[in-house]
Amino acid sequence: MQARLKTYLDFVRFEHTIFALPFAYAGMFFAAQSQGRWPTFLEFLWITLAMAGARTAAMAANRLIDAGIDAANPRTAKREIPSGKIKPVQAVILTVVSLGVLWFAAAQLNPLALKLLPIAVVFLILYPYTKRFTWLCHAWLGVTDGAAAAGGWIAITGMWHPGAIALWLVVIFWMIGLDVIYATQDYDFDRKNRVQSIPARFGIPDSLKIAAWSHFLTFALLIYSGYVIGTSWAFYLAAVIMGGILLYEHRIINPKDLTKVNIAFFDANSWLALTMLAGTVLDVILR
Repeated sequence: MQARLKTYLDFVRFEHTIFALPFAYAGMFFAAQSQGRWPTFLEFLWITLAMAGARTAAMAANRLIDAGIDAANPRTAKREIPSGKIKPVQAVILTVVSLGVLWFAAAQLNPLALKLLPIAVVFLILYPYTKRFTWLCHAWLGVTDGAAAAGGWIAITGMWHPGAIALWLVVIFWMIGLDVIYATQDYDFDRKNRVQSIPARFGIPDSLKIAAWSHFLTFALLIYSGYVIGTSWAFYLAAVIMGGILLYEHRIINPKDLTKVNIAFFDANSWLALTMLAGTVLDVILR
């Protein structure tokens, strides 16, 4: 039973949940603070379930749709579907069940959250297809994951707010940068197999520059978010630390040495997301 559970957790890369979830919580905390209160337990529960359902559905569908590409790529050939650990029908069932969880959780929140759900599902499911026809696939991923931050805000207030949009933009450019860094690992494979990506289109040196500029915009948008939301010094301090983390990840990789890509992609960005959450909570407490 434990082995089977681990297989499914590995299949959906459960540990990567740490990327978007803190930003969803940030949107939740900031939105509730704008109303002079804390999120209720039920709001926290439904937002968490919605995020879990959305991310699990997206990853399961991604692995299913990309199973052929994964099987041909030496780096990914041992993933669960190509290796036979999980059957395609099981991936379909997991996707459908996860979408059901997402729908149920959204229905418990407010009408706008439920109304926007079909759009979110389209972005979640279509992402793996984008790499078949455009190198802007990283931007599609950014828009999709960035919706978590805006979604956390909308889940509380039931309406749009400049702060929600600012946080969305932060995650968009953050995800573009980190996904471009991740994609450098498959540069040779992608070019030979016509898989679209920024590294395959522009080469690794220019791609790392694009990632760096994307992360510079991430930092600038963090500062802008603090201004729009009206945060205290605590959030700005967290933003500076996050900027330092982004600088660090670009210092440890270069076109001639990509051996630390996973450290830059996962370790550094995990700490960045946790810093965002810690800064948000401290800011709300202080205010």
